[in-house]
Amino acid sequence: MNDYDIRHWYKLFDMELTESSTRLIFPRKALASCVRAYIVRSTIEAPLLEAADRYNHFPATPHCSLTFFIEGEAEVVEPADVPRETIRVVFGGPQTRPMVTCNPGPVRILMVMLYPQALHALSGVDVSAWVDRWASIDQVLGQDWPALSDAVLSAASDAERLELIENFLEPRWQATRPGGAGAMAGDWVRHLAAQAADTAFGRGVRNIERRIKARAGQPMRKLLGFQRAEQSFFEARDEFLAGKAVWSDIAARGGYSDQAHFCREARKITGHTPLELARVLASTDERYWIYRVWT
Repeated sequence: MNDYDIRHWYKLFDMELTESSTRLIFPRKALASCVRAYIVRSTIEAPLLEAADRYNHFPATPHCSLTFFIEGEAEVVEPADVPRETIRVVFGGPQTRPMVTCNPGPVRILMVMLYPQALHALSGVDVSAWVDRWASIDQVLGQDWPALSDAVLSAASDAERLELIENFLEPRWQATRPGGAGAMAGDWVRHLAAQAADTAFGRGVRNIERRIKARAGQPMRKLLGFQRAEQSFFEARDEFLAGKAVWSDIAARGGYSDQAHFCREARKITGHTPLELARVLASTDERYWIYRVWT
């Protein structure tokens, strides 16, 4: 075990000893180009007493997700066209719109955020067929995945659950990952484009675009938009907290045509203007926990 892995597992076990209910955890080095991050959250030990605090606001995301409901459940509030059945292990494709859920009672969850092209490589799933969709993991992925789900749901701790997931993913990722060891880490969107160009028959623009959409679910233009918006949101938060936010400057640095363009893109992804989002991130509003842990 190298120094990176020692630090990684130390963080996992340390997590069990802290009082905080939410953690963002990065994968071991061998999975850095497959798993974007893990999110563990529990309101079991400190139940949320206010009904409003049990709502969860999620932004749109280009990533795929697996959400394990170890305890408790969630109900979808928005958008209205999402299926309402209760699922203990939910597969979610890339999401082009923000979502709101509600937990009727205390919950303990584990979310695995996967790069979409990694999920495609691991399972062969056409990610474009799962944009803005959710389903039980056994409806989407291969035969081995339901057994993993059962083991994770039965595990005694978050550290044990994460070890099960990583031990499951690592050999499969090593056998199927495209490119070298660093593939997709860092600027994963541009790497995806280069990879699609290398493998597309004839390397025509349409062939490349089809491959990108099958692997990531969305066209390159939208993926670049997500990437640009995320970086701009982070800058906006930091500058807002420092009392130095000039929204027109942030929009210009992000490559937006003007401040209004930046605001429109922010609303599409989060449901809020950059100013509203910055205020939320600076607050302790429990409904926006995913934004604070991600930044």
